[in-house]
Amino acid sequence: MIQRIALLFFVLISITTVAQDRMTPELLWKLKRVGGAIVAPDGAKMMYSVRQYDLNKNSSTSDLWVGMLDGTPAKQITHSPAGEGSPQWSADGNKIYYLADGEGGTNIFEMSWNGREQKQISFVEGGMNGFKISPDGKKVLFIADVKMNKVSGKEFHPDMPESNVRIYDDLMYRHWGNWEDGKRSHVFVADITDGKVQGNGKDIMEGENYDTPLMPFGGMEQIVWAPDSKSIVYVCKKKVGSDYAVSTNSDLYQYNIETGKTENLTPDNKGYDNNPAFSPDGKKLAWLQMKKDGFEADKNDIIEMDLSTGEIANLTGANDITVAGFIYGNNSDVIYYKAVTEATYQLFELNTKSMKPRQVTSGIHNITSFTTAGDQLIVGKQSMNHPTDLYAVTVGDGTIKQITDANKAIYDKLKVGEIEKRWVATTDGKKELVWVIYPPDFDETRKYPALLYCQGGPQSAVSQFFSYRWNFQLMAANDYIVVAPNRRGLPGFGQEWNDAISEDWGGQPMDDYLSAIDELKKEPFIDENRLGAIGASYGGYSVYYLAGIHEKRFKAFISHCGLFNLESWYGTTEELFFANQDIGGPYYGDEIPEGYIKNSPHRNAHKWDTPMLIFHGERDYRVPLNQGMEAFQALQIQGIDSKLITFPDENHWVLSPQNGVIWHREFYAWLDKYLK
Repeated sequence: MIQRIALLFFVLISITTVAQDRMTPELLWKLKRVGGAIVAPDGAKMMYSVRQYDLNKNSSTSDLWVGMLDGTPAKQITHSPAGEGSPQWSADGNKIYYLADGEGGTNIFEMSWNGREQKQISFVEGGMNGFKISPDGKKVLFIADVKMNKVSGKEFHPDMPESNVRIYDDLMYRHWGNWEDGKRSHVFVADITDGKVQGNGKDIMEGENYDTPLMPFGGMEQIVWAPDSKSIVYVCKKKVGSDYAVSTNSDLYQYNIETGKTENLTPDNKGYDNNPAFSPDGKKLAWLQMKKDGFEADKNDIIEMDLSTGEIANLTGANDITVAGFIYGNNSDVIYYKAVTEATYQLFELNTKSMKPRQVTSGIHNITSFTTAGDQLIVGKQSMNHPTDLYAVTVGDGTIKQITDANKAIYDKLKVGEIEKRWVATTDGKKELVWVIYPPDFDETRKYPALLYCQGGPQSAVSQFFSYRWNFQLMAANDYIVVAPNRRGLPGFGQEWNDAISEDWGGQPMDDYLSAIDELKKEPFIDENRLGAIGASYGGYSVYYLAGIHEKRFKAFISHCGLFNLESWYGTTEELFFANQDIGGPYYGDEIPEGYIKNSPHRNAHKWDTPMLIFHGERDYRVPLNQGMEAFQALQIQGIDSKLITFPDENHWVLSPQNGVIWHREFYAWLDKYLK
C-alpha cells in the first residue's frame, strides 16, 4: 500500500510538472493580450491596452497602461471591470479620452494621462460606438446606430407586440454573425465647448441607408479628420441588399464641415477603397485600394492623391506585394507599410519621391501594429510561440528592442518547441514554404504523430500568427508535430500564387497539402501511420475534400466551420461576391460553373472512410450550420465514427473562454483517440 501511495504521489507530481512547463488550454486563456501602442503627440509617452480573461467568470476586462518612451516601466492607469474603448490622446498629450458606460449610454470620458480626474464629457442619448477628437480640439466625430428600416413583426404589425418575427424583402438579411436589425452606423459631428461635447451631434449621413464603417469588421481607422479640422473622410459602400451582396465597391467620401457637402473621392475605382490617411502636412491623402469589384483578396495597393491638383498615384503598383496597412512617417514623403513576405509580416519604408521601398524588419515573426515615435517605430510583434508584445524598432537598421513582456511570469516556466522553415517541391514544379513546429524536448529518435494544418481564408497567410484556438504551441505541447503549408492561394509569394486558388479550390491547393505531408512523413521521427488533418473555414473545407481523396494517408480529421456542399452553401451564405469570385457564380442557370462539380467535397463523401470530428458555430452565417450538419449526416449514414459539436452562441470563431476550453478538450481527446 505504501508503495502504491508513493507511486501515485510521484505520478501526480509528474502531471503537475508537465502542466506547468507546457502550454494547456487553461493556460492559453490566462495569457494577457497586449493591444497596439498609441504614442502621445509630445512623443514622450505611449499608452496601450492589456486584456485579461477570467475563465471562471467566462468574461474579460481590458485596462490601459501608460509608459514613458525613455524606458521608464509602464504603469496600469485604469482598473475598470467594463474596460475602456477607443482611447486617444489630447493634442497636448496631457489628457486621455476614452469610451465607457455613463449617463445616456456609452459616452466619452476624459482623464489625466496618469489615470486621475476621470469625468464624463459627452452625454449623447443612446451612446456611441467610436469617436475621434478633431486636431484643433474643437469638435468630435463619433459613430452611432440609427434605426432606418422595419424588420420585426411588431414593427409591421403593432397589434402583435409579443411576436418575435423577422420580415425581409432583400438580401443581406444576416451578415457574418448577426441578423439584420434595421439599424445603420452613421457618422455624427458635435462641437466641444468648455470641455464638454454639445448635444447629440449632427448626422452627416442623415437619411442614408448605409453603414460607416464597413460592417462587421471595420473600425475607426476608416474615418479620419483632415489636419485642418475642416473636413472628414470616411469609407462607405453605398449599396443595399442584393447589390451589396455581390460587390466590394466601397469608396472614400469627404464631408465638408462648413458647407455640409459630401464628395465621392474615388468614383472610378470599382473595388475596395479603404483606410484613408492624411499626410502630416495635409497636402496629400493616401488609402488602400483593390481594383477588382467582387474580389476581397485582390492586390492591395497604397494610393496617394495630391489634394491641390487631384493627381493620383499608385505607390506600390510596381511591387508584387499586397499591403496590409500603412502610416505616414514624420515626413510627408515617407510611408511605412506592413506586408506579408514568405509567410511573415514585415515592415517596409517607402520614400514617395524616389519610389524605392526598403524592408525595415526581418525575422521569424509577424508585425501586428505599428506607429511612429520620433526616429523609432513602436510595433506589436508576435510569433507562433509567443503572443503579442510591444517593441521599439530603429528605422535605420531595423534593430528591435523589447518594451513589454506581459506574460513573462508564464513564459519563464514554459517550454516551447522549435519552429522550422522548409521549402517543399510541388506537383507542378514549384516550391511552397512549410512551417514545421516541433514538440518541446523534441527527441529525433522518437516517432511522433503529425498534424497537417489546413489554413482558412482561403487567401490568408500561414504566417507567424499566435492563435488562441489554432495554437501551434499547444498542439506541439501535446506531442504533435505540426505541418503548416503555405499552399496555393496564400499571399506573400506574389499575386499569381495568391490568385491561383480562385475556381480551383479542390485542385492544386489540395496537391500542395499532400506534397507537404508526403515530404514530411519521410522523416524518421514522424510516424506515417499516425497522421491527422485539421482546419477551419476553407481549412475545414480542405479537411472535407481531403477525406475523399487522401487514399488512407490520415487516421483522423477535424473540421471547424467548413464548407461541405458548395451548392447549399451558395444558397445560404451572405457576401455572394466571394462565392462568385472563387466558385464562379451561382449553381443554377444554363451554364453551371465547373467548380460545383469538381470542387465540392460532398460529391466525394461516398469515399469517406476515416473518423471525423466536426465543430460548428450556430451563429456562423458566412458558413452556415447546415454545412456541418450535412457532413455529419453523411458520416453517420455510412457508419463512420464521428462527432458533431455545435456552439449556439458562437459564430465563425469561438470567442468565449469556457467554450474555447471545451473546444480544445474535445479537439485533443479526438486526436488522442486515433493518433496516440
